[in-house]
Amino acid sequence: MQLITCPWCGPREETEFHYGGAATVPYPADPAALGDDAWARFVFVRPNPKGPATEQWSHAAGCRRWFTAVRDTRTHRFLATVDIQPEVPR
Repeated sequence: MQLITCPWCGPREETEFHYGGAATVPYPADPAALGDDAWARFVFVRPNPKGPATEQWSHAAGCRRWFTAVRDTRTHRFLATVDIQPEVPR
């Protein structure tokens, strides 16, 4: 069982968390103006880095808050977890 450190609750079992997607993909500024192709790219095309990736996670079975995590996709090890911020941790 892997432990993930919630910024508010501390280390908890991975089963308490839900993945929320890549944190580096911005929501469209004018969603009503997007055509089907642009929506498909926004919904389905995501970065797939080998190494550290910045992601959004939810502590669904705990405090229910969202946070930003940096996770190494090669090892699945969490390198950092912080409150969601406008700037992405590096």
